[in-house]
Amino acid sequence: MDIKNVIKNVISNPRVFFLQNIGLKQTVAKNTFWLAVAEGITRFLKLFLIIFIARILGATEYGKFTFALAFVSLFAIFSDLGISSITTREIAREKEKEKEFPAVLSLKLVLSIGTLLLICIGSFFITPDPLIRGVIWILGIYIVVSGFSGIIYAFFQARQKMEYEAWAKILQALVVTGAGFFVIFNFPSVKNLSLSYLIAAFTALIFILFFFHFKVYQLRLNFNKAVWRNFLAMSWPLALGGMMSSICTNTDSIMMGYWGQITQTGWYNAAQRVAGVALIPTGLIAVSFFPTLSRFFGESKEKFQNSWNYFMEIMIFIAVPLVIGGIALALKIIDLVYDPSYFPSILAFQILIIGAGIGILNSPFSHALVISNQQRKAFWIVFFGAILNVILNLILIPKYSLYGAALASLIAGLLMLFLLFKFTSKFTRVRPVNLKLIFTFIIAFISSMIMYLVISFPDVYNLYIIYIILIGILVYFPTFFILKSVLRYFIK
Repeated sequence: MDIKNVIKNVISNPRVFFLQNIGLKQTVAKNTFWLAVAEGITRFLKLFLIIFIARILGATEYGKFTFALAFVSLFAIFSDLGISSITTREIAREKEKEKEFPAVLSLKLVLSIGTLLLICIGSFFITPDPLIRGVIWILGIYIVVSGFSGIIYAFFQARQKMEYEAWAKILQALVVTGAGFFVIFNFPSVKNLSLSYLIAAFTALIFILFFFHFKVYQLRLNFNKAVWRNFLAMSWPLALGGMMSSICTNTDSIMMGYWGQITQTGWYNAAQRVAGVALIPTGLIAVSFFPTLSRFFGESKEKFQNSWNYFMEIMIFIAVPLVIGGIALALKIIDLVYDPSYFPSILAFQILIIGAGIGILNSPFSHALVISNQQRKAFWIVFFGAILNVILNLILIPKYSLYGAALASLIAGLLMLFLLFKFTSKFTRVRPVNLKLIFTFIIAFISSMIMYLVISFPDVYNLYIIYIILIGILVYFPTFFILKSVLRYFIK
């Protein structure tokens, strides 16, 4: 199916194209589309909810909520241990493996109960505050309940029916967001907010399980320990990688909360949430590139390199102005999203936006390693990054609080970028250093600095931030493409 036929099929019969599997390329395109839609909608809904939670509760109460949520999120990997990914792989390879799904479902249930027990026990060691401990228990159940959907999504993925997964995720996000807004506007408190998350997650899971049972596969339990051992033996490397990633994401907030820096935790998470917005569109771009890179890896070294170069060019094009513009407009961004009580998070945001830019550049290297069957190398990179992050947090947070946490994340990200670059150069077909990418980075940097000078001019900087961003885009885009055209002309 070539691109002309794809477009023709979409126009003539969109229902068939977006809801049925009628060919390899169409199925990949359909699944990528639905996953991108679900990811975009759920992330933006949750972001808007978090912004209002932070504004209405204030930094201290918001800090309690984010501390509790970070703590339970650290345990989330234990409720899965990588079995969802292995389930997708095994059933996709061999449909007969579907008969083992009841055993896998039972394993997921046992792991979820065990995880909840760990969270409850751990809560007595992490905080003496009974209110925060109660919130941890409620959010612990929420994490386990919402995470249980993962094994259902794994089955959908194995059958290449990502539209079901997308609808389920959107439903879950809508219910959680709706319940959260209702509580935060009518009964604002950390405990009530946590209960709204839990009730919404239960409601969404019931709908998902009913749909799955009656439309896809009959739910039943089977405590087959042989199947459990087999799946756990295959999933442990993924579990370790997930643990390291979770440590990188959550330890800073947990450490600050443990050391009594609750308000600082609120400031830090406020900055972190806004900086994380930068990763949403680039994450969707990365999803769309993965199948293309995978196909070209098996077809042609040249096609693979060209496709990877294009991927990296897009990431550079986005990351460089994002970092420079984010640093320049940090005060206005925090003031727009929150209020002046969150101004202490401005410096943390500036550090974190640099880290977000590095994270964007990390993505093409990670893809190259995974597609080249070098997953273990990718795991060790995450492992070393997580260990360094924890060590730096232990050193920097007591002295510099949220700014130390942000700096620790930035340094760990730089280490991971360096290791990804080295491993990609050594263990894949990709040549990450080439003139095309060097020129792209130089052009993006020059264009971004011109943009920075324009938006820093007092008459522009004093405008409403939306207008400043629009002016920045109108300066950056044409400058970049004009410089690129001029450079291409002289090179020729």
